Amino acid sequence: MPVLDKGALNLEIGWRDPFDVAKRLADLAGFAFLDSALFHQKLGRYSFIGFEPFGTFTVTDGRPAWNGKDLAVPPLEALRALLHRFALPSDPALPPFQTGVIGAIPYEFGWQLDGLRSPEHVARGEEPVRLGFYDLILAFDQLERRTFVLSSGFPEEDAKKRCRRAAERIEHALHLIDRPALPLGSAVLQDAAWRSNFTKSAYQAAIEKVRAHIFAGDIYQENIAQRFEIDLPEDFSSFAFYERLRATNPAPFGAYLSFGETAIASSSPELLLRKRGAFVEARPIKGTMKRAIDPIEDVYRGVALRASEKDRAENIMIVDLLRNDLSRVCRPHSVEVPVLCGLESYANVHHLVSVVTGEIGEGRDEIDLVASAFPGGSITGAPKRRSMEIIDAVENMPRGYYCGSIVYIGFDGTTDMNIAIRTAVLKPGKATFHAGGGITYLSDPAAEYAETYDKAQRIFDAFAATKERNDLEKTSS
Repeated sequence: MPVLDKGALNLEIGWRDPFDVAKRLADLAGFAFLDSALFHQKLGRYSFIGFEPFGTFTVTDGRPAWNGKDLAVPPLEALRALLHRFALPSDPALPPFQTGVIGAIPYEFGWQLDGLRSPEHVARGEEPVRLGFYDLILAFDQLERRTFVLSSGFPEEDAKKRCRRAAERIEHALHLIDRPALPLGSAVLQDAAWRSNFTKSAYQAAIEKVRAHIFAGDIYQENIAQRFEIDLPEDFSSFAFYERLRATNPAPFGAYLSFGETAIASSSPELLLRKRGAFVEARPIKGTMKRAIDPIEDVYRGVALRASEKDRAENIMIVDLLRNDLSRVCRPHSVEVPVLCGLESYANVHHLVSVVTGEIGEGRDEIDLVASAFPGGSITGAPKRRSMEIIDAVENMPRGYYCGSIVYIGFDGTTDMNIAIRTAVLKPGKATFHAGGGITYLSDPAAEYAETYDKAQRIFDAFAATKERNDLEKTSS
């Protein structure tokens, strides 16, 4: 194994399927699975597994804490200091994430970053920022079919002690991945009864309110979502549900995170930010069309989406917003748009996706990127601050991890952040998820309501609740 002063200790082992390994480790403390279930040579090449983090960073009601101890500095300053404390160089010959931070940032953290205040803001039930610091990572290169076990040896800081701990942790991982796969349990719901925070008429009325704001010049566009909720039996298996979700809706930025009694199961197709060295990339999604079973009709729908005036307008406005966000932290004149309104197709829908790139400025880092671009403009609207205020008033409940981000930040600064759409949060006795869409003045309320169901369908399917979805849609009118 290479010497530790060059970064994490690493060992290449024979190819292992990422999900097969995940099934052997999912019961471990702090289990985190970053799952490129939909393989793509660039976007979905790598998967990563972390478990048993040596430290936990949280932010609750704006107060940061490290391993449960409050920190007397603002949250992002505290996170930056911890990342500097455990900074390591990386090896470009290895997968990009070589130990570091994995976790989830809730949408409402953006309120704190933007200093938003509203007497109507519903703070109850807000989720905390949860980030684990992982000294042990399993990395899977799905293109070259290579598997690596990496350990930094943290929290030991003495070089010899770190090296010894890193070797011990790798041996520990090798032992665990050879144990039998865990029985997953049941994730099928019988006689499920879904509830939404909107009826069909109320959702359409909310869209009319947004259109009035657009007509008045308050905003250019908005994103409005409805939340679905269901009761879970005591024997419901969150990880078994994730297995069903990744099968029904494979996505390049999927994830399963376990935080004690809370689990997050995500099949997101959307990248918020990616940082490799100084290079920064964002991939906003705006514009959706349900796929057709007939291949010819499916192609036609993709062509129609690319030609849609309303959808292209949505996408271009968010591209402008992201260009502005990135320009605040990128080198002058480096922000570009190599792809505008490109078509990408997933299990149930076509999307319009653009690509915005830049080169991070001197003295700037991944924490500055989070401060500048979170939450993603594609799930707020434009301008961002006013859109977030209107979302808060119209939806009238916290979004939690929906439209937040599942993130990794390497100890070398390498960063990936998804936008947590197509994402379910599972707690004892209850599961929730949201589905929404972008609203412009050209939006048709009935069509927008139907689009939320198009996006939600694969999550309903993963809960084995197709019939219940249809019943809910009929009884909500």
